[in-house]
Amino acid sequence: MGRIQLLPDLLISQIAAGEVVERPASALKELLENSLDAGSSEIRANLEEGGINLIRVADDGAGIDAGDLANALARHATSKITSLAELEAVASLGFRGEALASIAAVARLTLTSRVGAAEHAWRIAAQDGALTAIEPAALSKGTVAEVRDLFFNTPVRRTFLRTPATEYGHCEEAMRRAALARPETTFEMRHNGRIVWHCPAQDVAARVMALLGEDFAAAARSVDQSAGDLRLHGLAGLPAYSRSGRDAQYLFVNGRYVRDKLLGHAVRQAYRDILHHDRHPAYVLYLELPPEQVDVNVHPAKTEVRFRQAQAVHQFIFHALEQALGRASALPAAAEQSGQATAPHFSNVTFGTNLHQGGGAAWSPQTLPPRASEPQAYYGMVAEALTESPQQAESMPPLGYALGQVAGVYVLAENDQGLVVVDMHAAHERILYEGLKTALDEQRLAAQPLLIPLVFQATVLEMATATENHAALAAMGFEITAASPSHLAVRATPALLAKADAEQLAREVLREIREFGASEALAGRRNEILATLACHSAVRARRRLTLPEMNALLRDMERTERTDQCNHGRPTWFQLTMADLGRLFMRGK
Repeated sequence: MGRIQLLPDLLISQIAAGEVVERPASALKELLENSLDAGSSEIRANLEEGGINLIRVADDGAGIDAGDLANALARHATSKITSLAELEAVASLGFRGEALASIAAVARLTLTSRVGAAEHAWRIAAQDGALTAIEPAALSKGTVAEVRDLFFNTPVRRTFLRTPATEYGHCEEAMRRAALARPETTFEMRHNGRIVWHCPAQDVAARVMALLGEDFAAAARSVDQSAGDLRLHGLAGLPAYSRSGRDAQYLFVNGRYVRDKLLGHAVRQAYRDILHHDRHPAYVLYLELPPEQVDVNVHPAKTEVRFRQAQAVHQFIFHALEQALGRASALPAAAEQSGQATAPHFSNVTFGTNLHQGGGAAWSPQTLPPRASEPQAYYGMVAEALTESPQQAESMPPLGYALGQVAGVYVLAENDQGLVVVDMHAAHERILYEGLKTALDEQRLAAQPLLIPLVFQATVLEMATATENHAALAAMGFEITAASPSHLAVRATPALLAKADAEQLAREVLREIREFGASEALAGRRNEILATLACHSAVRARRRLTLPEMNALLRDMERTERTDQCNHGRPTWFQLTMADLGRLFMRGK
């Protein structure tokens, strides 16, 4: 083993670059953040060969003074912070003073900049750790950063790059994230001399539509909730727009794109009742909170954050999204969008949104619904005034009145907009599920004592969590106590989950309490069981219903939250307007 010695500065920078500059998209991200921090109103990126040969970012920001150009390329040099207090409340995207130095260590970097009061611009270049002399240059305003031949002096790193097309895809995603983060800023992207896209300054909705498409914008629900210093706003896609991957998930904290475990869990929890487990939601969400309440100095890439009050943030995100996805909205507003249908395949027919509270009554949340084998017993409770026809009604309810059934599977109804088609099993499943949750939430979960306590070896964290959260565990139906300094004993579990593996259930609940708080620990497990019960109890396909029974189902749909989808994320109803029907039958042609 050799003697300990100081590494050369260039090698130090090249090692540090590995954490900051993984591929061309990483360098592009850092340059874009510098431009945004400079207060730019317009940013233009020009790439060649996916950014491998060239990344050029030009902005109209404040610029860099000639005397600061050399420092801008030095390690740990920044204008963003000057003290620990400023670091703990940093509001800028960059602050570590590593990005330009790291890029300069693994590429040929040229920096040209002009501040507003200067007679002309100045230029400096860096290669292999050496800086050129500063020289005059022509530039009307702002800064131009030009990165050529990325990893030219670290050939092993260069071999890990993918094809230019793949690297361009990552660069475009980095540009998209920056453009979504700052819709008030104009962005333009060129690749190999061709303009790929141009986004003028616009509001959030227009920017989202421009970058994620009209389909997402049409299938998204607006979110805007505040609580104290926290605010969440943006667009959350409905389950009908779910994806097979996480390619349409954008979450920003104070304008910074992040991939955060805590926030991701809160979003998944909000979608848990309306999305199939194999699908992923699409969303563009902006979380705003005081800078001192979030720590962004977690990783050099700055995409991970920590919150001072993590559980409060988690609960706020979860409830804000759950409320936005489950809130009532008027059927006519949804039906207006359905005019875009061009079908006969119904691919663009508007999927129903949640409805206003409708008339009629249903079983009380305090009373569990009858079995599906007794639909008359269930619907009989709400058939008092539901036999009236559309002509007899003073005002048409949102889902209208039933006309009949198709194959014992679908209910057809007429409303002010035209024809409503309802999947009766899917709709009834959602109604039962929400009722079961309500009934369960109004009482403490019953505990089922184990005849023989289950003892298992626990980690230090599990021991501490069980000891510190005894009351919370008891409220959820658990009794978990210390059997020894290193073992826990499960003496009771929730009666609802009596058949579950007690050790696995205990470990998962303790982990959830430790990471996300006691209130969310059992929700996922509990809801899985209730969803299964609702599915098995819902009225089955091929079941013939009377008109009063069909109308009772429609009224309950109007009064039930999240009734747009069943528990697996499938739609429960569609609206066909008179215009849709006219196009299908080619009326007027």
